[in-house]
Amino acid sequence: MSVEWHKLGEYIEECTERNESGSFTVENLRGVNNQQQFCESRANTVGIDFRPYKVVHKDYFAYNPARLDIGSIAKFDGEACIVSTLYEVFRIQDQKRKELMPEYLQMYFAREEFARYVGFKNWGSAREYFWIDAMERVPIPVPPIAEQKKAVEAWQGLRKMKEQNEQLAEPLLALCRSYLQECKRKYPMVEIGPMIERVDERNSDRKISVVKSVSVTKEFKDTNAKVDKSQLQGYKIVRPGQVSFVQTTGNEKCLCIAVNHFDEPIVVTSVNEVFKVDGKKMLADYLYLWWGRKESDRYARFNSWGSARETFDWADMCRVKIPLPPLEVQQAIVDVYRCANEAKKIAAEADRLSREICPALIQHVVKEVA
Repeated sequence: MSVEWHKLGEYIEECTERNESGSFTVENLRGVNNQQQFCESRANTVGIDFRPYKVVHKDYFAYNPARLDIGSIAKFDGEACIVSTLYEVFRIQDQKRKELMPEYLQMYFAREEFARYVGFKNWGSAREYFWIDAMERVPIPVPPIAEQKKAVEAWQGLRKMKEQNEQLAEPLLALCRSYLQECKRKYPMVEIGPMIERVDERNSDRKISVVKSVSVTKEFKDTNAKVDKSQLQGYKIVRPGQVSFVQTTGNEKCLCIAVNHFDEPIVVTSVNEVFKVDGKKMLADYLYLWWGRKESDRYARFNSWGSARETFDWADMCRVKIPLPPLEVQQAIVDVYRCANEAKKIAAEADRLSREICPALIQHVVKEVA
């Protein structure tokens, strides 16, 4: 038995309910981002009349017709909200829900193939749009409902893993920030200069070819610069546990700093500063967490100096004051952060896999039935 392809218009119907009574307010206003999620609207809502806005109920789909090619479509899972009058809103017809699951349709929309299809089919001049009539012409394979459920269950398992770990990570990060704030009240502020040692070890033998840069997210990442890996003798070595930071803060609006958590040494550009921390007095990760605060970035910006470029150099770093609790307290705070960070990584990986698995699951279902 082969899977039949149908036009989506056979299964969906446009929803045109408006907020005529005005019962929905700015608190109920939502937008759709490119992660296929409903989110708080960023629109300027001062003086806006929300009565013409469209109402979205549970299992309804809403999308921005000017941004559908980048994934701005989502299924609503709450009770009700409102979206801009520009948005298109639709749902699966009641009599068709035994043939097509909203979650299966959600998976179909989450595929990059669908985004490419929209990019090819939408039209316009200054802006290209994909209106509801174009959505109704979208071809979609409709396998038996039992096969749809199998694919949906596999996909939702990863989505649930993502959501659970996101829900775990945020309270842990908030707890970590709270601990750092409490340290300011309980322990004396001391300059870190006596506890850090500047390192200027060069890759003179060119044995190390792993080149990294320090990002605004305070991580070591692959550099975007064009690098001749046969000419790395002038680059600075950052060994595991050592710290590197970028001295300029103007363009980045923050202090780019990172700890080498790799199992091997890496090299960074010679303009970066590299240092190691006296582990008997302060943990490198504790210092890193202190620099993870927005307050610390503002401190670095305020204390940077220069004309064409503003710099926060080695002397400025040595003058930084932080609260210094005992090592066991530092370690406890770092452990909380590591748990939160691990949850974030699991959530990000589950999110990536859930997106990658969508086309594979749908292709598997189509082939399995055929």
